[in-house]
Amino acid sequence: MTIIEPSIDSLLEQTDNDSFLLCAIASKRAHDINDMMRGQRERAIQLSSAVEIAKATDKKALSMAFEEVSRGEVSYDPATIDAKVH
Repeated sequence: MTIIEPSIDSLLEQTDNDSFLLCAIASKRAHDINDMMRGQRERAIQLSSAVEIAKATDKKALSMAFEEVSRGEVSYDPATIDAKVH
């Protein structure tokens, strides 16, 4: 699997060129998106709307998270990161 869009360079720019931080931020955001999508599916099923279900499952959560990171919509507070410089 490769990332085509957004480019890895634009993603790394948002996380100070730290690939581990990028992975952590994107996975956390993807988890949040999955939780939201799960709620949307349950609501759509209750409404019996196939259109809403299709919209909610159109993209993978991790792809959506990477796009949000690239656009600068997902950020982090460097003061909360416990990182030791070696």
